[in-house]
Amino acid sequence: MPYVNIKVTRENGGLTKEEKAALVKGATDLLQNTLGKNPASTVVVIDEIETDNYGLGGELITERRKRENG
Repeated sequence: MPYVNIKVTRENGGLTKEEKAALVKGATDLLQNTLGKNPASTVVVIDEIETDNYGLGGELITERRKRENG
């Protein structure tokens, strides 16, 4: 049973239901087409992470974006 975990930052209200459906379909199709995995047993989980819970280069993404966007 393939298990895919997609993690994205939650910004501007987060992903729409349509965007989530597209990610689930795309990941499932990719595993089927590339590895021959059965779509019926493919699990896809999407985690939306608050930017205060994610860091890069020793800095919270929230602060980094504030600095970069002035």
